[in-house]
Amino acid sequence: MILSGEEIRSRIGKQIVIEPFDDDKLNPNSCNLSLHDELLVYEEVVLDIRQPNRYRRLEIPAYGFVLQPGCLYLGRTCEWTETRGLVPMIEGRSSLGRLGLFVHVTTGFGDAGFCGYWTLEICTVQPIRIYPGIDICQIMYHEICGDVEEYCSKYQNSRDIQPSMMYRELGGSESDQQLELDFESLVREAIS
Repeated sequence: MILSGEEIRSRIGKQIVIEPFDDDKLNPNSCNLSLHDELLVYEEVVLDIRQPNRYRRLEIPAYGFVLQPGCLYLGRTCEWTETRGLVPMIEGRSSLGRLGLFVHVTTGFGDAGFCGYWTLEICTVQPIRIYPGIDICQIMYHEICGDVEEYCSKYQNSRDIQPSMMYRELGGSESDQQLELDFESLVREAIS
């Protein structure tokens, strides 16, 4: 069973935390979440699931940023969410879907107990200009039956965009860190 917008409102501060919460973003059975002003893009030609992959950080300026097809952009919500005893789920907004923008590749369902900002796996069918702060997706909540062990894994309490940590499941060290490619240093080295 999916919670209605009124039921979501009634559980804010109890089973559901959305910070900041804006009552104007509440829908009949969901609540809109907005896009932060940063994106990550991978810098590897071939991504390797057994190791951390380099990425770079992009800022979405106030005048917008054009997303290109064939590229995966990782973004995040501006809102921090916490969910207790329910299963959260995010979906794209239909108005953006009609422009060919996808906000997740496969990770629409969250886990009961998830706390953090949602990392969005953004891709597009054709070039599209996006802006920081737009309502990019909606969160909804499902009732869950039976005993549940709440989520407490590698993405819990995420405070930033989270690149894949699949390498940890495949024997990577917990001390491994996602690598950020420092283009400025590389350019300086190449010039000197």
